[in-house]
Amino acid sequence: MSELPAPIQSLVDAINNGDKEAFVAAFTADGVVNDWGRVLNGADGVASWADTDAIGQNASIQITNATTAGNVTEIQFEWRSNRFNGSSHAYVTVADGKVSEFRIPSG
Repeated sequence: MSELPAPIQSLVDAINNGDKEAFVAAFTADGVVNDWGRVLNGADGVASWADTDAIGQNASIQITNATTAGNVTEIQFEWRSNRFNGSSHAYVTVADGKVSEFRIPSG
């Protein structure tokens, strides 16, 4: 597994520490969470997803594999929360030292 880019590690740490402010701060101002096609834009959208799907649901994430090509890192992870438990993967795009998109594809 390659080392996570710092902005992605910040996102992971924020989830695991239950820190919504740090989670939102890990994203660019126009950052996007795309969770199975449900797209949430900007700080308000990112904060909303943190409430409904991550930090507000007592989530923890453990990265099991990561591969970076250019500015996109594909992560494989184990997720535990009050809403969902299981293995998943996501594509995380970094721009200007922050996460610009966190995309969990459907299926």
